[in-house]
Amino acid sequence: MTSTHAPRTARVRRPFALIATDLDGTLLRSDHTVGPRTRAALALATGRGARHVVVTGRSVAWTRPVLDALGYTGLAVCGQGGQVYDADAHRQLTSVTLDRALASEAVAKIEAEVGPLSLAADLAGLDGQVLTGPGYRHDPVGNLPVVPVGDRAGLWAAPVRKFYVQHRTLDEEQLAEAALRAAGHLVGVTKAGPGEVELLPRGLDKSTGLAFVARRLGLTGADTVAFGDMPNDAPMLAWAGHGVAMAGAHPELLAVADEVAPGNDADGVGIVLQRLYGTRP
Repeated sequence: MTSTHAPRTARVRRPFALIATDLDGTLLRSDHTVGPRTRAALALATGRGARHVVVTGRSVAWTRPVLDALGYTGLAVCGQGGQVYDADAHRQLTSVTLDRALASEAVAKIEAEVGPLSLAADLAGLDGQVLTGPGYRHDPVGNLPVVPVGDRAGLWAAPVRKFYVQHRTLDEEQLAEAALRAAGHLVGVTKAGPGEVELLPRGLDKSTGLAFVARRLGLTGADTVAFGDMPNDAPMLAWAGHGVAMAGAHPELLAVADEVAPGNDADGVGIVLQRLYGTRP
C-alpha cells in the first residue's frame, strides 16, 4: 500500500534494528496465541540483532501473561504509552497517570452532550486492576480480568491511567467524535477496540512510550518497523520508519501505513518479518 503521508524513504534505515508490535489483532491470533511462523520470524530477527518491543493498550497486569508465554525479557510499552515495563526486572520505568479532576470534568462534558456513559477505570501501579462501573459491558479479550464495583464513585478513589468509556447506543466512532468535541481540550481520546473509547492524559500515545524505549536503546523512528491494526496504533506507525497495518485494519490506520500485511490469523507479522530479515536456510 502507498501511504498518504509524505514519503519517508530518506529517513528509513534498513535492516530495521527495532520491531514494534501491537498485541491484540496484530501479534496475537484470534485464539490469543502467537503463531509458529511469527514466533520463528521474531526469533530469526532478534537472533540477527533486532530488538522486539511489544507496544499495547493493555496495562502491565493484562500484558504480563502474554510476555511470560513468549519468554519475553525486554522492554514493553503498555497502557497506550503510559507504562514502560522492564519484563526481566519486573518493574516500571515510567508511569503516567490521568488527572482525575480533569477526567471527571471531561466525563461530565461528554455526558452533557450524549447522555449517560458507562465507565471502567484502569488503575495505576504495576499490578493495577481494571474496575468496571455499573452498566459497563466487559467483552474479555484473552480472559482479561476485571473487578466490578457497584458504585460509580469507587472508580475515582485511586490513581488511574485511563478510563474506558461506553455509551448505550453510540458506537466507538460516534462516541469518539462526541468525546473529542466536548472534552478533547481536557483529555486525550482514542479508539482501541469495538464499542468503547479511552480517555487518556493529553499528548499520550503509543509513539511517546516507544520513542522513550528507542532512546534507551540508542535508536530512532528511522530504525523501526511497527505493526498495528487500530487507530491507537496510528501515532506509532507514523513515527516509525516503516509502518505496517494488518489486513482488515481500521481505515484511520490504513491512511498512515506504508504497507498492509496479511491478517493476524495468517501470521501477517511473521510473513513481513521473514521478507525483511530472510528465512532460515
